[in-house]
Parts: sequence; C-alpha cells; structure tokens
Amino acid sequence: MLDKNGIAKRIAKEVQNGYYVNLGIGIPTLVANFVRDDIEVEFQSENGVLGMGPFPFEGQEDADIINAGKQTITTMPGASFFDSATSFSMIRGKHVHLTILGAMEVSENGDIANWKIPGKMVKGMGGAMDLVASAENIIVAMMHTNKAGESKLLKRCSLPLTGVGCVKKIVTNLAVIEVTDKGFKLLERAPGISVEEIVNATEGNLIVEGAIPEMDILFCK
Repeated sequence: MLDKNGIAKRIAKEVQNGYYVNLGIGIPTLVANFVRDDIEVEFQSENGVLGMGPFPFEGQEDADIINAGKQTITTMPGASFFDSATSFSMIRGKHVHLTILGAMEVSENGDIANWKIPGKMVKGMGGAMDLVASAENIIVAMMHTNKAGESKLLKRCSLPLTGVGCVKKIVTNLAVIEVTDKGFKLLERAPGISVEEIVNATEGNLIVEGAIPEMDILFCK
C-alpha cells in the first residue's frame, strides 16, 4: 500500500518532457518533489506562478511565495509571476498539458467531486472547474477509500460535481486505474496489494484483464 509520497512518486512517472502541469491542493503538490532530473517540466499554479519547484525545507520557507493552496513553495530558475487573469487565460486557452487533482469521489464515467461535502465542509471550487473543463489530461491523486473504509471510486458521485466525464486516470494508495467507456480499468496494483483487495474497495465497475503488474516506484526520484 502506498502513502501520499508513494502516490506522488507514481504520478510523477506520468509527467513528460516539455509538459506544462497544474498541481492541485494536497497530494498533487508533492509530485514536483519526484519528477526526474533529466526532463524539463513547468509547474503552474492558478494564483499566477509558472515554474514552481519542490517544497522548501523547514526553515527555508519564504512566506511571500505560495501556491493556490497558500502553501509555501520554491521556484525554479526562470520562474515567472503574473496576475490570476493571465493564469486563467493559460488554463482556459488549453496551454496546460496535464492537471493533477485531489478528489473526494470519482465515478466510473470520469466525473469528479472535490470541493464540497454538504453540511460538513466547503473547500471552495477555486480554479478546479476551469481546470477540469479545459485540461486535456486529468489525473486524480486520492485515497481509495474514506476513513470509514467506504469506496471513493463509485458508480455515481454522491457529492456536488466539479466536472463531468473529465478524469482520465486515477492513482490511489491501492492501484493505478484508467477511466474507460466501460468503467474503471485496473492497470497496476500497489506493492503488497492483491487484485481482490482492489476489487473489494471499488464500488464502480472495475475491469480486470489478465495478470495485473505491481507498481514500480523504486526508481522514482
């Protein structure tokens, strides 16, 4: 089973040379720590930062340099800062190759809910609605089940939606899953996790074809 860093390491393998990538709040922000050194990637944040680097070490934080989630960040050489209007024109103009988001729920047809639990919590929509409507490739980083052990990969989302039919791939603490026209498709399983455990933790339709390989994150940065 993966922890949050393990999920981020696996997603970092999806990032390709030359990509412009938007990182959502939570687990997605960790992805910048694990991207290979031999590729060039530009990480973007909705509050107007292009060229984010890894998280700062304790004691080296600069309170004036933050991401959209108000977390302190570092910047790479050549990074730029601009207003949110310019930032969202970059998003809406489809100049972001990959968006990595957290989620509370994902449905088998690719719907995502990640901003509100009625009566309990309102995280706020932020830029997520623009991102899911504009990005060509959306990967979700999330835990497979909630604290009560209930699946978060569902037939239909029960929470208010952020986007419809937009998620392409999901990386959880248990598995890597692709969203297809026929439902979820199991691609990889986390170290030490069986296919049966993943099936039992998934409410939505899960396609399992052949032998499912174990994730390889040993050689991630």
